[in-house]
Order: sequence, then C-alpha cells, then structure tokens
Amino acid sequence: MTHAAQRPPVSSRTSAPRIGVLGSYGGFNIGDESILACVLGCLRAHRPHARIIVFSRNAEHTRSHHRGADEVVDWEGVAQRQLLDALSDLDLLVLGGGGILYDGEARRYLRLVRAAQTHGVRTFAYAVGAGPLREPEDREAVRSVLPEMDDVVVRDEESGLVLDEVGVERELKVTADPALLLSAEPFTGRMMTHEGIPTGKRLVGMSVREPGRAAEKLDEGGYHALLADVADFLVRRLDAHVVFMPMERHDVRHAHAVLSHMSAPDQGRIMNGTYSPGQVLGFMRHLDLAVGMRLHFLIFAAVSGLPVLPLPYSGKVFDFARRVGAPALVGVAREQAGLLLAEVDRLWDEYPQRREEMESRVRELCGLAQETCARCGTLLDEIGGGLRTGSGMEDLSAGA
Repeated sequence: MTHAAQRPPVSSRTSAPRIGVLGSYGGFNIGDESILACVLGCLRAHRPHARIIVFSRNAEHTRSHHRGADEVVDWEGVAQRQLLDALSDLDLLVLGGGGILYDGEARRYLRLVRAAQTHGVRTFAYAVGAGPLREPEDREAVRSVLPEMDDVVVRDEESGLVLDEVGVERELKVTADPALLLSAEPFTGRMMTHEGIPTGKRLVGMSVREPGRAAEKLDEGGYHALLADVADFLVRRLDAHVVFMPMERHDVRHAHAVLSHMSAPDQGRIMNGTYSPGQVLGFMRHLDLAVGMRLHFLIFAAVSGLPVLPLPYSGKVFDFARRVGAPALVGVAREQAGLLLAEVDRLWDEYPQRREEMESRVRELCGLAQETCARCGTLLDEIGGGLRTGSGMEDLSAGA
C-alpha cells in the first residue's frame, strides 16, 4: 500500500500503539454496540496496553457503556481540526465492523479514513458490510479509499459482490459478522418479571424493523399485517407468548403496529427495558423459537441454538440465512403469508433433526469471525509494540 507519510514503527516511538475505532457507535443500535464490544475485546486481547480511542456518534453513551475504550471522541458535529488531530496521532485506524458502506454514509466514514491515510496511519476494515451503493459520490469514495487500506475484510459474500460491482480493485477477505463472538450476560428472572414476560410458557422472539435506506422495498402496512399473521399462528400452533425485541428505538413503533394487527394481542409483549448487547443475547436463552428481520437478532438466535426463521428484507439477511442453513424466503410481502406460515410450521417440526447441522455452521462462522481478529492482530504485529503471547482470541468481548 502507498501512504503519504510513512511513520516509524511504534516500537521506536512508544511501547504501546494508539488504535482508533470508527463506526456507527453511540447506542443507536444493539447490533452496532455488540460489534464494538467484540472489536474492543479483540484489540485488548492482542494489545492489552494499547491506547484505544473510539470515534463515536454519541461519545457520552460510548464512555458509559464500553469500558474497553481509553478515550472516546465525537466525530459528528465537531471541529474538523480537532478530529484531524485525533486521527493523525493514531498508529492504526480500524473501520467498522458492520454495515457502514452504503449510500449517504460511506463517503462520511471514508473521508476520515482518507484523512488518517494522509497522515501515514495504517488502516484496517474490520468485517464491514457494503450496500446499497448507487450514489456516485459514495461509489467514488469506496473505489478510491479501500484500495489504499492495509487490509479489507467484509462480513459476507453480498458485500464483496457490491464492492466488486463498484470497481474496487484489491483483494477482499470474506469472514463473518464480529457479533458472532459476543459473550452472553445473564437475563435474570427479575428482568423477566419486570418485562411482564410469563415463565413456564413457550416463548417466541420476534424482531421487526422500520423501512429505510437499508429496507427501501418494505411495504409498511403489508409487512405489519404479515408479521401479525405469523405471530397469531405461533400463538395458536405452539400455545406460545410472542416477545417483540426492539434492536433500535425506531423498532418499537413498528412492533406496536404489528401487535395492533394481531387477533391475540394479549399474547404479545414488547420489551421496553434498556439492556446491553450481552443481556439481549442472554435473553435468547429463554426463547423456544425466533422469527425476525434484524440481522443481529438473527445472529443472537443462531448462536443461542434456537430454530430461527429469517425474514430477508436485504441481501445481508438472505446471506446469513444461507450460511447457517435457515429457511430463506425472498422478500417480506403479504402475499407470501401462506408460504411463510408453512415454513414456520416446518421449521418447528424439523429443527430437532436439523439442529446439529445448523450448530456446525454457526461454529464455522464463529471461526471466520475470529479470523478477522487474527488478521487485525497480524497488522498490529507489523506495526510493532506491546507484543502479546497467545492467539489474541481467548475472550473477544472482554472489557466491553
């Protein structure tokens, strides 16, 4: 790679590297927060004494929720000079992970990556997601900045195809989402009681999301009614209680909309507490089945060994469904109601026979997620300073 100002190795300047982590952090989305927890755990495992600076969209939230960060810097609405000073003092800037290279956002992240590169800072894309990328300014940013990064790792085949179509001319490594390595935290009986969730009854977790740039083709009324049909079917078929799990704040309104369409709304509940990603993962252990749209809800369910039915609204969800061997319908439309209900019914009946294969696939994905951490560690070894014995992957969510 070519860099405008190559810097001396860390070992000749200080005993520990300064590592920046840039992403969509700040408490807006449980999936992004779980990714940050795992990235910080990876960096701490490789470099216990590194100074880690997180570039956050809400520095106050990140400071209070991620103990693995030594310093947190707001990167939105701050003076450009202040941001450039923080970037130029780094030895490594880690971009991601998660879905951040998409229209309207890619150019903003990559502007900071380019600024770091200009100051001779090494840069690493940590299992990022890409797409949709149709806007010329974002495509150009991706095409010009990614080839100059030291290593680019994407989290799924879909992202690799998107970057290839944009015209990124460099080797890309496909691994898996960092959140596969998150450690669960207890979700206690007291928490269940506080949420009004019954015990001693089958529980189905459901995740819905808002339409937006990542889900442009969703028909709001249609998918609300469709998911209500699914929820009612599960109430009858399994004598179950349906728990809606918002993965970000906008999901709450759409969960209420689905609940309002149900013929048995008294058998549904929307979680309203504020929980860490590890606690959300811990809650999955109380469930018997998961049906959902949000990628990290599906990841948490698969890691927890649940029968899981993804509702693909985008390529990243379809890709994950394919990789874990889960049913993968194409799209989320009301006219698919009969097909979807049949798929849920089959999933419940056949899961005991399919569980071993799915668990094997999830273990494989976890290994790929560890590979991202290992590649980041290799780059840190090249940078030098604070070398650690061991693989650097013992507890990838430590310190979060």
